[in-house]
Amino acid sequence: MSLDELNHGQKQRLAFIDFSLQYFGEVSRQDLIAKFATGLAAATRDLACYRELAPANMQLVHQTKSYHRLPGFKALFPHDPESILHGLARGFGDGLSHPVRPSAVCLDAVSLIHPSPEIIAALMRAIQAGASLKLHYVSTSSGERQREIVPHALVNNGQRWHVRGYDRLGGKFSDFVVTRIKGISGQGPEPEPHELAAADDYWQRLVTLVLVPHPSLAHPEAIALDFNMVKGKLEIPCRAALAGYLLRQWSVDCSPKQQIRSGVCQLALANPEVLTDIEHLTIVPGAQVKA
Repeated sequence: MSLDELNHGQKQRLAFIDFSLQYFGEVSRQDLIAKFATGLAAATRDLACYRELAPANMQLVHQTKSYHRLPGFKALFPHDPESILHGLARGFGDGLSHPVRPSAVCLDAVSLIHPSPEIIAALMRAIQAGASLKLHYVSTSSGERQREIVPHALVNNGQRWHVRGYDRLGGKFSDFVVTRIKGISGQGPEPEPHELAAADDYWQRLVTLVLVPHPSLAHPEAIALDFNMVKGKLEIPCRAALAGYLLRQWSVDCSPKQQIRSGVCQLALANPEVLTDIEHLTIVPGAQVKA
């Protein structure tokens, strides 16, 4: 049997199996039933068909009643990084991820550089399993080093994708740029409670940013319309670990009395007291300017 002999519906279901194994590490008959509204017998046939096509990709674990990814896994279907990341960010993945074809009449001015599917998959499996990983990571300050992290989230920060997790080398929760991960050499020791997402204070803390048009603007209504402001302000709830990225991405003047007058900032932070609760102040426009 080959993939070419299957109809589109069968390929969809097998691609879902392939995707689940690659990015979540396991798949079950119940997953197929829930996704495609098929019966138990049909789900069993699909798993048998997949196993016939790729016998080295999965193994049934009777304790969990699900099929687990084997170390020699080789994807049957190509998975485009951009489609994968957008799908995972929305909480789904159908497996049939096709490269996004840019429109000639509707363009994004900026496109992120996407990590390799293998790195994304390894990170996602570790996040799902609550496991630690050994990385070969290149930073701008210390170059290439081996690190152990306990990842708990993948985040698009507006400039690049990063993985949020506990850094065992630094002894704290940090953000690692995914494209700087040169390779993953395996899992590390079982995480301790203080290394899990529940212990990440900045991640768990929710803050509200109150944004207004910059006071230096001659026509602030234009910016109010851009951001769909209500009564001249926009309130954005977000995680304290991510607020700094948003303020940088939108060039929000966070200096005392909105001192940035170069025209770069069209927004200002109306509740600067929130800065004491957020992470990454060094990247926030004007946050470290003295009054």
